[in-house]
Amino acid sequence: MNVSDSSPYRYLLFYKPYNVLCQFTDDSPTAAQRQTLKDYIPIPEVYPVGRLDQDSEGLLLLTNHGQLQHRLSDPKFRHPRTYWVQVERIPDAAAIHQLQQGVVIQGYKTRPAQVVLLTQAPDLPPRDPPIRFRKTVPTAWLSITLTEGRNRQVRRMTAAVGFPTLRLVRSQIGNLSLTGLQPGKWRDLTPSELRYLKSL
Repeated sequence: MNVSDSSPYRYLLFYKPYNVLCQFTDDSPTAAQRQTLKDYIPIPEVYPVGRLDQDSEGLLLLTNHGQLQHRLSDPKFRHPRTYWVQVERIPDAAAIHQLQQGVVIQGYKTRPAQVVLLTQAPDLPPRDPPIRFRKTVPTAWLSITLTEGRNRQVRRMTAAVGFPTLRLVRSQIGNLSLTGLQPGKWRDLTPSELRYLKSL
């Protein structure tokens, strides 16, 4: 453990795999087929800060510190979150610019975002199952940093400019990153990471 034993709080980083629900219970009729956080994290009474969709992967922060959880989840604080996004076809400069300026989804214009077309795919473990592959349709990777987190926002943004998302991986929350984690694994925050988190 990297956190003092005297602290009543836990702060965890988890690499959520594809097809895992971002919650500890599943009461749906298909519950027997769906994995939850409980299948990976044995720590009682920690909860996700924000969420990742079932079909998204990547970094998830969990804590039992309710006040911090609320502050990090509140949209008004605009904490940056970075995603690696594999899209169908190669976005042109106009599409990148549109994403950077904000696009209208469901009657709402997204905040300006940092969007970069990556020159090579990020170093990620293969997804299970892999994305659909079509020989005649190229794909590209974007790095997108948002300061808001509306439901399925990244997917709706790339679709709005004509480049559907194929794979979505959250790589960073602020300066907390996936580095050193594999899908399905978790760890406590280091003291320096915890200091950063509390300074937000």
